[in-house]
Amino acid sequence: MINHYPVKVGFNLPRVYPITDARLSGLSHAEQVLRLIRGGATLIQLRDKNSPPREFYRQAATALQVARKHNARLIINDRVDLALALKADGVHLGQSDLPVEAARRLLGENAIIGFSTHDFTQATLAAKLPVDYIAFGPIFETSTKENPDPVAGLTALREVRTGIGSLPLVAIGGVNQTNARAAFCAGADALAMISELVSQPARTEENMRKMVILAASQPTDPQAG
Repeated sequence: MINHYPVKVGFNLPRVYPITDARLSGLSHAEQVLRLIRGGATLIQLRDKNSPPREFYRQAATALQVARKHNARLIINDRVDLALALKADGVHLGQSDLPVEAARRLLGENAIIGFSTHDFTQATLAAKLPVDYIAFGPIFETSTKENPDPVAGLTALREVRTGIGSLPLVAIGGVNQTNARAAFCAGADALAMISELVSQPARTEENMRKMVILAASQPTDPQAG
């Protein structure tokens, strides 16, 4: 099944796509963003499932200032209202969030919209939506969600790669330096990472830099692995 929505011209999905986590890192979103950017991040997702909306808004506004200063793009997880209010670069939506079509109407054609999927059916249906990339997973065991979806695995990732055509595909869930190559070889265009990058706050910049270097050495053609 081929994507029916034209991929945004000029949107280059980086191979390493970090996601912030204030509880896991013990750092503010702004400080995480700064350290990730220093390590080479160009697109970062702010994710906060615990803070009240007002507090998340305050932290996201500060983080966005940091991103703008360093020419990095910032995506807000779940909260279309905050993305709209802050004029962030886009939003990442889950299966139970505001429908993608509604988010697109609110945020406009220039916003980046990503969408989480967990099985082949969800992914191929998502490929017909006005999204700029699809996240698929969890590919491996993950501890960053309280109630994670069942592990999808590399075989399912390969099937999704075939099923969604040229739409950018992000592998998420338990991705680390050890298994990154396997995810790229299975068809991922990018790896979304939380714990591997921010769980050791003193090493966030170093860990991000290592992942950027590692990702640059991996095949872009799934058949190459």
